[in-house]
Amino acid sequence: MNLSPVSADPPVAPSFWQAFAYWLKLGFISFGGPAGQIAIMHEDLVEKRRWISERRFLHALNYCMVLPGPEAQQLATYIGWLMHRTRGGLAAGLLFVLPSLLLLIALSWVYMAYGQLPAVAAVLYGIKPAVTAIVAAAAWRIGSRALKNWWSRAIAMLAFVAIFALGLPFPAIVLAAGALGYWGGRLAPQQFAAGSAHAGATLSAGPAVIDDDTPTPPHAHFSWSRFALVLAIGLGLWLAAMGTLVALLGWDATLTQMAWFFTKAALLTFGGAYAVLPYVYQGAVEHYQWLSALQMVDGLALGETTPGPLIMVVSFVGFVGGWTKAIFGTESLLMAGAAAATVVAFFTFLPSFVFIFLGGPFIESTHGNLKFIAPLTGITAAVVGVIVNLAVFFAWHVLWPKGWGGPFEWGALAIGLAAALALFRFKQGVIRVVLAAGLTGWVLQLLR
Repeated sequence: MNLSPVSADPPVAPSFWQAFAYWLKLGFISFGGPAGQIAIMHEDLVEKRRWISERRFLHALNYCMVLPGPEAQQLATYIGWLMHRTRGGLAAGLLFVLPSLLLLIALSWVYMAYGQLPAVAAVLYGIKPAVTAIVAAAAWRIGSRALKNWWSRAIAMLAFVAIFALGLPFPAIVLAAGALGYWGGRLAPQQFAAGSAHAGATLSAGPAVIDDDTPTPPHAHFSWSRFALVLAIGLGLWLAAMGTLVALLGWDATLTQMAWFFTKAALLTFGGAYAVLPYVYQGAVEHYQWLSALQMVDGLALGETTPGPLIMVVSFVGFVGGWTKAIFGTESLLMAGAAAATVVAFFTFLPSFVFIFLGGPFIESTHGNLKFIAPLTGITAAVVGVIVNLAVFFAWHVLWPKGWGGPFEWGALAIGLAAALALFRFKQGVIRVVLAAGLTGWVLQLLR
C-alpha cells in the first residue's frame, strides 16, 4: 500500500457541510465495484484528509463486511455517522447511492425506449460478453481469498451444483452453507477461522481526526434504549412504506411485490451484488417475469458502467418491470419505470442504514479485530459457487442467445476472451474493458 508522506501536523476536523461535499463527490466517482470504492475512500479519508485512522477504518470495514448489503456504501455511512451523528451517516449513505440511481433511471429509459436501435443493440452486443468475463473475474478474485482449504472448496462446489443442477433457491443455499460452516467450525475450528481480508494494512498516515486512541463520541456509545429506538424507527419506516403500497395498490400489485421481494434480497446480499444476483434472477426473471434473461444481462452491463454500488442494478430491474407491466398505463411508461426503480432502491438500501445505526455503537465499544464466525465462512465459500453459476448463466445466454439449437455467436466469444485477457492478464479496469467491448461491438456491426 502506498501511503502519502507521514505528517505530524494535527488534521482539521471537517464541518458537516465539508463532509457533505466530499460524500457528494464520492457518489459521482465511486467506480470500480466495492474493492475500488473502498480503495478510493481509504486514499481520501485515511491518507489525504486523515479524517479517520487506518485501524479505525479497518475496524469499521470488518463490521461492514460481515453485514448483508453493499459494504462500501455501509462503510461510508458508518464513517459519516461516526463524524457527524445520524445526519452525517444519512448524508454519506444517501449520496453514495443517489447519483447512481438517477443515472441508471436515465440509462434505463434510453434502453427501453431506444434499445432496439441498431447502434445501441451493437454496443450492447459487445458489452454482454465483457460482463460475462467480469463476473468470472469476480468469482476468481473472491475464490482466491475465500477458498483456502478443501472444506471451503467442497462447500463452493456443493453450492454450484445446488443452484445450477438442482435449481435450489438462493436463501436455502445460504442457510445450508451457514449450517455447514457452523458444524465445520466445531469439527475443524482452524479451517473455519477467518480473519480480516485487509489485515495486512497496518501503516500509519499520521494523526487523524478519529485516531486510534480518540475516545468514542457520546452519540456512538451503546445503550439498549437507543438500540430499541433505532430498531423501532427502521421497522416503522418499512411498515409505513409497505403499508402505503398495500393500502393504495393491494398486496398483489407489481410495486408491492417488488417491495417485498427486494426486502428479502437486501437481507441476503452476503458476499456483494454478484452473490445475490442469482436470487434476483430467480425471482425477477423466472417467477415474476418483470424482465427477460437477456435484459438482466443488459442491466448488469449498465450497472458496471455507472458509479455507486453494483447492487444498484436492481433499480434497472425495477425500472424494466414497471415499464413492462405498464403499472400506470401505457401513456406513463417513464413514470412507471422511475417509480418502480425508486421503490426497489428504497427497500434494498433501508436495511443497510438500519444495520449501521443499530450495530455501530456496539462495534465502537470494542476496538479489537472483528472476527468472522464459522457460519459466515461457510456462506462466503458458497457465494463463490453461486457466482460461478452466474458466469455460466451469462455465457450461455450470450453465446447462444436463441438457445442451444440456435447459432453460436463467435464474435461474442472473441470479445469475451479478449475482455478476460484484459482483466486477468493485464489487470485493466472494469470501465475501460466495458467501453472497449462496446466500441468493438459497434465496429462489428458496421463491418457486417
